[in-house]
Amino acid sequence: MRALKACVLTACLLSACAEMPSGPTVATMPGPYKPFEVFQADDAVCRQYAQSQIGQSPGEAAASSTAAGAVTGAAVGAAAGALIGRGGEAAATGAGVGLLAGTAIGAESGNRSAGYLQYRYNVAYEQCMYARGNQVPGFAAGTAVPPPPPPPPPAASPP
Repeated sequence: MRALKACVLTACLLSACAEMPSGPTVATMPGPYKPFEVFQADDAVCRQYAQSQIGQSPGEAAASSTAAGAVTGAAVGAAAGALIGRGGEAAATGAGVGLLAGTAIGAESGNRSAGYLQYRYNVAYEQCMYARGNQVPGFAAGTAVPPPPPPPPPAASPP
């Protein structure tokens, strides 16, 4: 029973390692002659757009894969322990070992899933930012022309 508790604790600690960033991991810069306040508004809109394109956060994907791996591993380990050993102690040991192995496998799968979601998020974010006239890595900056100067004041009329 003590081994099972240690395995559960280790599994919980491993699942905490599966967290991924929940925002863009690419650097974007304001477009030429774009005020920073407008760039910040573009960033907020594009973050929301990118999140809507992937449906869930990378962290959620990693956590769900880790949890699914832990549950599956514990079930398979308990069944294997019951079949191989004699009595409930072998099943408990098998469940503990299965939980640990399942969590490790699930965490790896979760990290891959989260990495792919992060990639998709970054692509959607970059597309949005580029479409709004901002600079993104790997693409030439747009050819923006500075705004024209204000017209001169009207000439004073003769008396």
